Amino acid sequence: MLFIAQNSSKGEGVDMLSEEKTPILLVEDEGRSITDHLGRSGFAVLLSGVIMSALLLVGFQGSNTTASSALQDKFLPSSEVDNVLNTGARPTNLIEQCDEKFFTQTLDHFDVGAPTYQQRYFVCDNHFKPGGVMFFYVGNEADVELYLNHTGLMWENADEFGAMLVFAEHRYFGKSVPFGKAVTKHMKYLSTEQALADYAVLITYLKTEWKLDIPVIGFGGSYGGMLGSWFRMKYPHIIDGVIAASAPILSYFGDEVAHDLGGYAQVATFTASPAAGSAENCVSNIRRAWPAMKALGKTTDGRRKLKQALSLCADTPLDTEEDIDVLMEWARDSFYSMAMGNYPYPSSYIMNGVSELPAYPMRVACSHLHDAFDDTEEGELELLRAFSKTVGVYYNSTDDKECFQLSAPSDEDAMDSNFWDYIYCAELYGPTTTDGVKDMFWSAPWNFSTDNASCHAEWDIDARIMWPTIHYGGRRFLEVSSNIVFSNGNYDPCSATGVLQNYRTRWLPCISKVALTTLTSCSATHSTHSR
Repeated sequence: MLFIAQNSSKGEGVDMLSEEKTPILLVEDEGRSITDHLGRSGFAVLLSGVIMSALLLVGFQGSNTTASSALQDKFLPSSEVDNVLNTGARPTNLIEQCDEKFFTQTLDHFDVGAPTYQQRYFVCDNHFKPGGVMFFYVGNEADVELYLNHTGLMWENADEFGAMLVFAEHRYFGKSVPFGKAVTKHMKYLSTEQALADYAVLITYLKTEWKLDIPVIGFGGSYGGMLGSWFRMKYPHIIDGVIAASAPILSYFGDEVAHDLGGYAQVATFTASPAAGSAENCVSNIRRAWPAMKALGKTTDGRRKLKQALSLCADTPLDTEEDIDVLMEWARDSFYSMAMGNYPYPSSYIMNGVSELPAYPMRVACSHLHDAFDDTEEGELELLRAFSKTVGVYYNSTDDKECFQLSAPSDEDAMDSNFWDYIYCAELYGPTTTDGVKDMFWSAPWNFSTDNASCHAEWDIDARIMWPTIHYGGRRFLEVSSNIVFSNGNYDPCSATGVLQNYRTRWLPCISKVALTTLTSCSATHSTHSR
């Protein structure tokens, strides 16, 4: 069964209760079928029940339509993603309900006699009942505690399905780092293949240790959603189904249908547009800011004015053309992040739990750019001062910064970012471009030579340009896979290369009167009350 959840509405004023049909595709499953436990119809109820419970409330988010009292009773509102549990308990930190554990994993699953490392995972068994299931979080590129506290979909459905919750940490992240401080000398063991093998071995160990032969449903978002879908493809006898949110698995070269390298930036631009609820002049003002930065960056006096207008700290290097490029990329990244985190509720997810973005952060950011600015030097400086407030929604989310440093991540965040860069070069090379026409940025075409040189400088490896498609199959893998839910949100740039259509022809309609509205990155795995 391949279940595609596609969010189809555009902006506000849309009838959120319009007739929708979401296809459920039924196919024979190679390997052990989950129907051994539940029967075919039972699994359809299990998997579609989990995702539809998450999506039912979506039809009421951002709409003037009032939810029925029955739905209001089921989905109790709350101000914090982390606090909603079906039991009525409202802890401030879900980790308090879990046991932190470590498992001795083989460092190289494809080499006999390889050394080991300690993989961290959490077990949360308060809701488990005999005959229940395992909800397994497929860890991705950060400390797994971040996902434990933000994957509300697992928590909200745990009681109904009698689920044992397991959150597995991805190797080389969080506390699952082999080799200690010498880890960067042993990067060859960081790969999607090794990570998936970790999860397969861990699940097998847990089911053996607990003496439980129960269905396993995987959950993952973004990179974790890609891993989850590939996990189901590679290990169908281990994982019975997967909910993959915001999984851009069609981002890679070599597929039978080429993808648009500019799609990511185009979706971010849509999210900053009036069609997505943002200010009228936001996109045009952002597009105008880049040449203004370039022009001011050409002279000493111009750079001084630029630094003041953007509230950059005094020691910020702004002396060369390359420094201006770094500044522009720093600002661009804030728009990418706010598009991914454009949730209709305050959330700390995009900020790694350190601080909180407001509800609809892109709309808040764009509110500073709603005016039309004069085409004069003073008008340009006014634009840049407003632009500073716009990027400050992201870079000053704590509201305590007097000036901006262009790069000041924590040591842990820096390591996570660097290790993701390694995965990007070694396996998941999927570049994006901007053109300043279809998007609100500037012309930056794809340049493989530059990217490859960067991979060499940082890791001494070549970027593998088609490996994900060669290894996992691209669209062809979708034609033969089963029991995967793909959800995408129109505000999320990752949707540009997400799975937005069905790839099987035999289907049974799951009829609902719910429109899957404009969600954002990983929001299908967050708490339903928040959506």
